[in-house]
Amino acid sequence: MIRLSILFILFMTCQAIAQDIVGGLSQKRVAITARFEGSEILIFGAVKRDAPTEDNVEVIITVAGPSEPITVRRKSREFGIWINTAAVEVDAAPSFYSIATTAPLGEILTNTEDLRHKISIPRAIRSVGAPQTIADANTFTDALVRIRKQEDLYQLNEGSVSLADQTLFQTFITLPANLVEGSYETRIFLTRDGEVISTYTTAIDVQKVGLERWLYTLAHDQPLIYGFLSLFIAIAAGWGAAATFRLLNL
Repeated sequence: MIRLSILFILFMTCQAIAQDIVGGLSQKRVAITARFEGSEILIFGAVKRDAPTEDNVEVIITVAGPSEPITVRRKSREFGIWINTAAVEVDAAPSFYSIATTAPLGEILTNTEDLRHKISIPRAIRSVGAPQTIADANTFTDALVRIRKQEDLYQLNEGSVSLADQTLFQTFITLPANLVEGSYETRIFLTRDGEVISTYTTAIDVQKVGLERWLYTLAHDQPLIYGFLSLFIAIAAGWGAAATFRLLNL
């Protein structure tokens, strides 16, 4: 009976300090047009508690674009020219990945939790194996991350999430102009002492619209018609330029 009473008290204590997280987006749909130069999304939310507690919590927010396989190649100088000498196939890499946190990621997330939830940029990239002839396969993944960081496709914004009174939080995520269509999974993690104690998931829909959508659909569904249309436009543009020069020379 004493043991049961102690377990009951511990259970009720855990229930009393249970914490959950909820979130929202300033917009759930991003339209890519000819003049699209990127977008800024406000991500906000709150920490819900069943009872007051003095435990400090941290917030991590990730936004991931559609994952796709990609081949990373290494170029080497051979006989005076640069050629591809090695390649590694990355099984799945997010086309866009952004992390925003309330504090340095390494301080608010353990390696075990990172491995479980695949939060950090290296964990978000899945590369199962590499040719046995390549001893430094990790450098290929590092190169992919470095290139996409330079293109603003991979972002790590530590300390960019504001958390007021351990309750209300918000941050801005910048989406660059060179986005891939698809669903951008948005995850919000609540951590305490490096452990994830609550999660919330939603999505941002990124789609081409207008003329861009029509051309994209035509190129993928009717490639022959798209090819003839492109050829016609090129011929028409060349003829128009030639006619204009002839008129200017009269």
